[in-house]
Amino acid sequence: MAKLLYITAHPHDESQSYSMAVGKAFLDTYKEVNPSDEVVHIDLYKENIPEIDADVFSGWGKLRSGQAFDTLSAEEQAKVGRLAELSEQFISGDKYVFVTPLWNFSFPPVMKAYFDSVAVAGKTFKYTEQGPVGLLTDKKALHIQARGGIYSEGPAAEMEMGHRYINVMMNFFGVPSIEGLFVEGHNAFPEKAEEIKANAIARAKDMAHTF
Repeated sequence: MAKLLYITAHPHDESQSYSMAVGKAFLDTYKEVNPSDEVVHIDLYKENIPEIDADVFSGWGKLRSGQAFDTLSAEEQAKVGRLAELSEQFISGDKYVFVTPLWNFSFPPVMKAYFDSVAVAGKTFKYTEQGPVGLLTDKKALHIQARGGIYSEGPAAEMEMGHRYINVMMNFFGVPSIEGLFVEGHNAFPEKAEEIKANAIARAKDMAHTF
């Protein structure tokens, strides 16, 4: 039995979002194919994800100096403790599915905050004399992303930074496999929007059989 973390970063559901619609198609099929797997949906718009701020830096500093957790201020305990919960949950997953739109060439800010919470030295990577080394070498990942324009090729390809960022972070964490499933062009070609969506849903269902 494997544990899949289904991580969504969209304020809308599948009725309004192309990425969420394709993600749901993937997830429904995945559950049918893998009925014994544990699936955890992490809706980043509903989760408490502390920003790394002065309280967090202060709390981390106290812990590194040898102070006990209960000596931290209430704010430090709440934020540092929550960040630890998020990183432990992330490590517990065997497979990751990230579902995001492409906003301003990247993804919603809550996704960056989430990656900040799980990029923890000693947990998802470690520092060595040869540089950082990823520790999640037995995982796999998929990024489902909706793009209103065309970013897989052409002049806009270099402007896409959402999937590129997730790919970099997965490599940094040592994840050996990161796939991308892109729904693109539905705003640029509205007359083909439903066809584009249907094709992406079909691909998602196919990928769910082998992921």
